[in-house]
Amino acid sequence: MKSNPTDAYSMILEAIDVGVYKPGDRLVESELAERFGVSRTPIREALQRLETQSLLARDGRSLIVASLDHNQMAELYVVRRELEGLAASLAARHANEEEVSILRHMVEQDNALVDDAAALARANRRFHKQIHLASHNRYLVQQLDLVHRTMALMATTSLAAQGRGAIAQREHDAIVTAIEAKDEAAAGAALREHISVAFMTRLKQDAARREEEA
Repeated sequence: MKSNPTDAYSMILEAIDVGVYKPGDRLVESELAERFGVSRTPIREALQRLETQSLLARDGRSLIVASLDHNQMAELYVVRRELEGLAASLAARHANEEEVSILRHMVEQDNALVDDAAALARANRRFHKQIHLASHNRYLVQQLDLVHRTMALMATTSLAAQGRGAIAQREHDAIVTAIEAKDEAAAGAALREHISVAFMTRLKQDAARREEEA
């Protein structure tokens, strides 16, 4: 059996990120160990790490996947908007020709996924990660990794909203166009606007869900 707690942490985090475990789901050491083929000790260490990062919460003696209330979600989007905007500005300044080419290829390739929200959400994460790396600022990348880990606590993706996929792809195109032109201000503004629209879309989704539940 594998015994690396980093492997266990990554596997559990990935499972949360792709929706295998959703907010409110209980995580049990023995079940996780069996699922991932990892001994219980690294699973226990990984769960402790995830709890420290507030990705897991206590429910009595059990650990469950945490959820975000309205205020936490709003705070997260404020931070994400500014950090993502900074990453785009720095990418416009520092990205090399190959990195910019990869971003353009991603946009063109992902256009085929606009009707598949789950696949587009995965592609969206790859796209944003590529911009983070193209900023060539390790400390910014670390902070954005934390933000995106916390984003996994949202049970749905804004890309599931009707028409949002195509709009998001046009926004991605505008971001890459600004980076290609090395226009730092335009790149930052385009990505901040992209995050703002995503947040508004998510607020509408939540409002509709509350109305259905009422």
